[in-house]
Amino acid sequence: MTPRDASDANDNPWSDLDRPPLNAEALRRGLLREGGFYRDLQVVPRTGSTNSDLVALAEAGNADEGAVLVAEEQTAGRGRLDRQWTAPPRSGLFFSVLLRPADVPVSRWGWLPLLTGVAVATGLSRAAGVDTALKWPNDLLVTVGDEERKAGGILAERAGDDGVVVGVGINVTLRADELPVPQAGSLALAGAVSTDRDPLLRAMLRSLEEWYGRWRAAGGDPAASGLQETYAAGCATLGRVVRAELPGDRAITGEAVAIDGDGRLVIATKEGVQEPVGAGDIVHLRPA
Repeated sequence: MTPRDASDANDNPWSDLDRPPLNAEALRRGLLREGGFYRDLQVVPRTGSTNSDLVALAEAGNADEGAVLVAEEQTAGRGRLDRQWTAPPRSGLFFSVLLRPADVPVSRWGWLPLLTGVAVATGLSRAAGVDTALKWPNDLLVTVGDEERKAGGILAERAGDDGVVVGVGINVTLRADELPVPQAGSLALAGAVSTDRDPLLRAMLRSLEEWYGRWRAAGGDPAASGLQETYAAGCATLGRVVRAELPGDRAITGEAVAIDGDGRLVIATKEGVQEPVGAGDIVHLRPA
């Protein structure tokens, strides 16, 4: 993770006064505490992918659970299905957290990206004052005008045998002329009451600590921890007619009716079959 040459004008963190740099020391003071979950927090000016960097650190034994890596800019950020995620420097929040849920059966680790989605949506609703919704499995949606737009995404990756790195990317101050695709959005475009990234990041990380602790205390049980119910309540996919584009060039269409105990989306087809989908790309065909 090598910072760019400071002679580059774009490297000046104050070159865009609407996008000040994160205050790493203040973030550490607010989040790292004796007996708390977070053990380390680093902010780098630029990297390819915070997920890739943190996975590498974890696999080399150089990161403990609760390590947080934040980048002011990502040049090779990835979403699901290896889609690229790029944004101007300091226009969003791009961070990864290392989790080691050793006391939870591996069969329940598939809930971690959904748990992160709940935590992020909850934290942003509190700190940004903007209504958010979750598109299964891990997109964050906001409303811009009367349109539903994607403002963020989550990617979970294994880190060795006992770790998972969850990565989050959120468009915070992205402007209309900076949108990578028309379907994208940002907190600012959705009318957020605050786009100050420091309190937004603290809110998301505190919410993640709360939900992760609750889930672990329940042995990863999504029902007992309240995770399954909360995710379903905030999921914009449920109740809609969707098309699930599945591996192997297969697709099914039907109404999304539930999130099952494994975190899968259950789709009721016109043939009367309820089919659980654990992986794939979901297209919303009609509003709920």
